[in-house]
Amino acid sequence: MRADRAILFKLATNERLEQLVKGIPGGEENAWRAASRYVAGRTRDEALQVAEAQVAKGHGISVDLFGELSTDPADAVRVADEYLELAKLLPEPPADAWLSLDLSHLALDADPGGAADQVARIAEALPPGRRLQIGAEDVARTDKILQCVLEVAGRGLADHLGATVQANLQRSPGDIDALTEAGVHVRLVKGAYVEPVGAHPYGEPTDIAYLRLAHQLAASGGNWSLATHDGRLREAVLLAVGPVPVEQLLGVRPEVLDDLHARDIPTRVYIPYGPDWFRYWLRRIAESRGA
Repeated sequence: MRADRAILFKLATNERLEQLVKGIPGGEENAWRAASRYVAGRTRDEALQVAEAQVAKGHGISVDLFGELSTDPADAVRVADEYLELAKLLPEPPADAWLSLDLSHLALDADPGGAADQVARIAEALPPGRRLQIGAEDVARTDKILQCVLEVAGRGLADHLGATVQANLQRSPGDIDALTEAGVHVRLVKGAYVEPVGAHPYGEPTDIAYLRLAHQLAASGGNWSLATHDGRLREAVLLAVGPVPVEQLLGVRPEVLDDLHARDIPTRVYIPYGPDWFRYWLRRIAESRGA
């Protein structure tokens, strides 16, 4: 992995840097101008406008209110309430509209049981065919995230849940088995976090792991999707296993999704919004640095 990529990921978790940039005259405005390529807006109404535009293009959507690393269970209730309101405002069926959420936004570290209860509240509010897609976070939280998803799935809500599995993590084959056995949709990503242990090196080892996991998912018979901007990996999997749904981030090579849709391959766009956009933007810059 290139050193600048690793440095940018460290900066993306640095709250002081965000404060410094926003404190410079014009700093926040200039940062937002660059970030707005990847962010649907700072408000829910702005995000819903972007969502409608993507649906009009024939894409599915997954809408996420920014937030992470909360330690206040009371705040988790407020966040879940926001998601319940958002669920009511998503484009009407037959639009393929999901929600997306990081569990640390629900104070997973402070109250795992409470986080599971809030996930269940949101999942129960979704109509048939819609899911709450749980995002991947750093490897230190992976086990807690898996246990939370499986616990909520065990309440009879598996068909309203999705989970994200990172190909760079060495534990992922077992996690896929657990999730598919539980009936949870799996979103396969390469893995964006710089992990100290338990991960394949960035580059070819992770690419090989991704291909192996894609074939594992195809053989499982479960519901799953490819989430990658790596065209070689995507096309290799599509040629091998058929028209698996493909997911991409808002603002990253949108022409690819349009081409896939024209080929009758299901597509989904991740649509994040909210005031906590700065560090997400830095992550996107870090990922763009490549190997």
